[in-house]
Amino acid sequence: MFRGIDEVDWASLRHAYGSAEDVPGLLRGLASADPAERQTALDGMYGAVHHRGEVYDSTLACVPILLALAVREEVRDRAGVVELLVSIGDEDGARGDLAARARAALRARAGVFVRLAGDADAGVRRAVPGALVRFLDPPARVLALVRERITVERDDRVLLALTESLGLFAQRCRLTSDAHAAEAVRLLTELSRPPYDPGLRLAALGQLAGCAPELLPADLVPAVVRLLRDRSGQRTAAGHPDDAPGPDTLAGRLLRLRPSDEEGSRLLRTLHSALGNRVADRVALLCGQLTSPDPLDRCNGVWMSAGLFREWRDGHAEPVALIGGQLGAEEGRLQDAAVAVLVELCELAAPAADHLHALVTYRPGLRIRHRERSAPALGGPLKALAGTGDARATPVLAEVLAGPVVPDDLGLVIPHLGRAALPLAPALRRRLARVPLDASDVHQRAVPLLSALAALGDAESLPAVLRLLRGLPDGLRRRDAVTEAAVRAIGVLGGGAREAIPDLRGLLETDGAVAAADALWSVTGDAGAVLPVLLRELTGPTSGRRRRAAAVLGRLGPAARPALPGLREMAGSGDAWARATAACAVWRVTGDPEGFLPVLRSAWAEQPRTRSTIAASVSALGPAGTPLHDVLRAELASPRRHRPDSGGHGIREDLGLLRECREALAGQAHR
Repeated sequence: MFRGIDEVDWASLRHAYGSAEDVPGLLRGLASADPAERQTALDGMYGAVHHRGEVYDSTLACVPILLALAVREEVRDRAGVVELLVSIGDEDGARGDLAARARAALRARAGVFVRLAGDADAGVRRAVPGALVRFLDPPARVLALVRERITVERDDRVLLALTESLGLFAQRCRLTSDAHAAEAVRLLTELSRPPYDPGLRLAALGQLAGCAPELLPADLVPAVVRLLRDRSGQRTAAGHPDDAPGPDTLAGRLLRLRPSDEEGSRLLRTLHSALGNRVADRVALLCGQLTSPDPLDRCNGVWMSAGLFREWRDGHAEPVALIGGQLGAEEGRLQDAAVAVLVELCELAAPAADHLHALVTYRPGLRIRHRERSAPALGGPLKALAGTGDARATPVLAEVLAGPVVPDDLGLVIPHLGRAALPLAPALRRRLARVPLDASDVHQRAVPLLSALAALGDAESLPAVLRLLRGLPDGLRRRDAVTEAAVRAIGVLGGGAREAIPDLRGLLETDGAVAAADALWSVTGDAGAVLPVLLRELTGPTSGRRRRAAAVLGRLGPAARPALPGLREMAGSGDAWARATAACAVWRVTGDPEGFLPVLRSAWAEQPRTRSTIAASVSALGPAGTPLHDVLRAELASPRRHRPDSGGHGIREDLGLLRECREALAGQAHR
């Protein structure tokens, strides 16, 4: 099976980390008798030879050897080898000549997968259907083979894989052969009905939703919920491992956060994905999952809700309330999942606030999370409660602040609480005043406190802020970030921070010049003091600083007229974010959008990350921002989040954008 491996000049080939001379060792490791060595080798293949789905020349050289490994019965974990081959040849994966050659090589040897379709190892049989659909021709042969395997197969997990492959086959064949696609859909329709197993019927419905949604039953959601509960009942009768809490270590937490019913998770995730913008159906389905008698179904429902909340703006209230209900569950995995999702939601987690408050009240040990290899952090339940803006978080945070261990990240939740957090200002101020100026972790300790005090507009914190600004030693790690956070805090205080004027002037020739100029303008209102600095930065070498300088010039309004030539030039070239920022600045300086409305409209449509910048400018313009009010109204009417692919922090960004749009349309200008 390793014939020819030593004839390859591996040292001349490359993978993600350079020379591929270590690849022969990885390939031999895949055939090792030692399970740990096999797993390490497979990890190495994905980590280097097929890093993030890429195909390198070394990946291409591995294909014949991987195929040889896949057919040798003495090789353990051959299913993992087949899955690796499927990933290498996936048309939705890597692009380019090497990837095309790898797919061609797999198609040329697709007979290997035909042999493996009836392999004695169920794991191999489960991995093979995806290869048959991707690499075997003609379609009639693929369909006949899959149909035959469904007829003779007795392993439920292999049947699920065959069903999923039918859905992929139908979608691929729609482009070339409607007849073959129709036959695949007919088979899926059969599999979605009795007498087939509930899990198989769920899999078939998920595939139909993706390739033939018109054939789904009218009572789809109730039908799916019934099947899910029937499946759970079968699994419970068969027995499954207890949800042991495990150690409170990083590894233990990661293990608990994984869905313990991964098959059920995949079945429902496929269906949710296929339903797409049918948000009402997806919400109803989530509610069915979250009210299941089986805690594993509820846990899967919690995790799937995160995907819905990150993409869609509506329909969250009922699922969030049900997620809050999971906080009292005895299963540690379920409680951890609920907390992790609620932390992302900010004020959208309000329907769960009562449950969160009860948890942090009656289980004070959850207020702080003690970690094995890093500093203590604010516990997820308390972080989520504060994120809702619920004033009940304030006294709990006060208790934490008065305790012997205060997490450094506590200050990060203060902005969510607004004025409800004002009673915490003295304690936050005292903590800031005690931060050692030469501590290696001064950034982690000081920046959250500065952010909190800035959010509260705490004028009495100025001495503590100036102590930091004046006392940080040169060469301190992340010194500039601490300085900039201190400068922002001073800027919030405006005219009440005149004592800081000399310090801000002293920063105008540093890398923090833009932030210092912004704060100095807020404190003094003296455009003459900051214009030269901002004009210099507007033409500087760093795109981020140019963009920030343009934003500050916009804040100056008519006082920034000397900057108009540079702003107009910037608005006509460069990346979309820079163009939008400069165009907004021109509008705020002149009171006229001039010819830049098309720039702003195209940036809004094509680059969602520019929307918050544009909306904030329209809000600051007041009635003068009317020419873009239609864009803001359309945003508020859109059911989809503006950056649904940006993970958990995208919800926070989106809520901020919606707030800006509403304030602008209500005429609540804020400069």
